[in-house]
Amino acid sequence: MPHAVWSGAISFGLVTIPIRVTAATEDHSIRFHQYHLEDQGRIRTRKYCEIEEREVSTAEIGKGFEMSKDTLVAITDDDLADLPLPTAKAIEIVSFVPYESVDPIRIGQGYYLEPDGQVANKPYTLLRKALERNAKAAVAKFAWHGRERLGLLRVRENAIVLHAMRWPDEIRSPKTLTPPAVEVPEDEIERALALMDALSSDDIPADAAVDRYTEAISDLITAKQKGKEPPHAAEEEAPTGAVVDLMAALQESVQKAKASRGDSAGDATVHPMPKKKAAAKKPAAKKTAAKKTTAKKTSSKKAPTKKPRRSA
Repeated sequence: MPHAVWSGAISFGLVTIPIRVTAATEDHSIRFHQYHLEDQGRIRTRKYCEIEEREVSTAEIGKGFEMSKDTLVAITDDDLADLPLPTAKAIEIVSFVPYESVDPIRIGQGYYLEPDGQVANKPYTLLRKALERNAKAAVAKFAWHGRERLGLLRVRENAIVLHAMRWPDEIRSPKTLTPPAVEVPEDEIERALALMDALSSDDIPADAAVDRYTEAISDLITAKQKGKEPPHAAEEEAPTGAVVDLMAALQESVQKAKASRGDSAGDATVHPMPKKKAAAKKPAAKKTAAKKTTAKKTSSKKAPTKKPRRSA
């Protein structure tokens, strides 16, 4: 396990639980350095004083808030440590809510909370069991890295996990991004639901849990290190710009999804489809309008439905 990033306590009413906090996740991304193209020298960021025109050490650097161009308010680490906040020393539980009532967009980085010392084992276990039986998550407040935050406590296996959360005013509204009202026929919704059923599973599929980007970067580095030609992306067909039949695209997607899971070709075919498609052609003018409305959405989806065929 990584080293503790914070230590303090969980405040649960009048119960105090000493804990240590460690990161629950780790990043396996491949990192690149910046270098000088001419001689391959490393490019580094240096801390430079504009007035003295020299590089300074970390010990010479402090924090400050710029009130105006000529006024700076100095803030020390002691100032921050002495803030009159109970959450500066403890993760303070303020409420318990159903976990599903929390919008996932507000949930951020996860941390494991570990009991700190023998005396913390019993109250820690008490809180964990209470969370399990209550089937709720605890909303908490805590102050880290110069700001107070909202948090969500839940149980994962036998550990309590703290998730940092966004404040309500930090979530942008999607109203300006949503498209105008579009009429979608019921049979197209049913076909989309059939596709969702065909792609459903009890857990994240193993092939979806593979970081193909990192693997491709690793292969690229290895090839260039050995002086070989690096692998190249396959050429994709350019969108034709033609109006796509949404029902046909959904039907083909259902067939491919079922085939990829080993279903027979007979199971993948939906026999009532010809009747529904013919019925949809009745109002000719309305059908044309519907096609025009959905052209943008479907044309961008045409290429991805062909990808499995090429990679296979």
